[in-house]
This record gives sequence, structure tokens and C-alpha cells, in this order.
Amino acid sequence: MRLPMLRRVLIAMPIALTLAGMPAWAQTQQQQQQNAAATAFDLSLQRLSEILGALHYLRTLCGSNEGQKWRDEMAALVAAEAQAADRKARMTAAFNRSYRGFQQNYRTCTPAADIVIRRYLEEGSKIARDLTARYAN
Repeated sequence: MRLPMLRRVLIAMPIALTLAGMPAWAQTQQQQQQNAAATAFDLSLQRLSEILGALHYLRTLCGSNEGQKWRDEMAALVAAEAQAADRKARMTAAFNRSYRGFQQNYRTCTPAADIVIRRYLEEGSKIARDLTARYAN
């Protein structure tokens, strides 16, 4: 009599374990999707920070007379999106890295610098629109 009961338990156990694991699996999938979205968001913020750093340097170099406009835009972006210290650090590092990279390569305003400015203005606008459309409440 014990043997049939053991068989039923052995047959039912894998089914029970599978059913018990399904909510955890679904939760893991949801967490992975949320992590992927957060990573994409952070990468977009970092790219936008790089663009702002480049524009801050190049627009000044090319005589735009905008003062601190692009640095102020960066400060506003950090204030709005970087409550976590690590995100703020990554965004600030991206801005500074881009600023310094262009500072090392461009000593005067050139036609190439004008092209970079135009392309970065377009790319930055697109990123800002995409972020707003996707993540704004």
C-alpha cells in the first residue's frame, strides 16, 4: 500500500515544483525587462550627457556667445534624472569626457566642428524626444 502512495507523490512532485516555480520565473522575466529598460534609459542619458559636453565646448569655440547654456542644460538634466549618486557620476563623467575629448582635438572652429555641432544638435534633440515619449508620465 505504501508503494502506490509513493508513486503518486513522485509523479505529483515535479508537477507541483513546476507550478510553484512559474510565478518566480514570470517575476524574473519581468525584472529582466525592467532592468533592460533601465539600462537603455541610462545609456540614453549618458549619450545625451556626452552630446551636451561636446556642445558646451564646440559652441563656445565657434563663437556662439551662449555662455553656460549647455552646462546649465546638463545641470538641469542631472537634477531631474540623477537622484542616485552612481547615475550622477556616470552622467557627469560622460559630459566631462566628451568636453575634454573635443578640447584636445579642436583648437579652432573648423568646418568639421560645425558639422559635429549640427549633427549633435539633431541627435540630442532626437534622444530628448525619444526619452520624453517613452518614459514621460
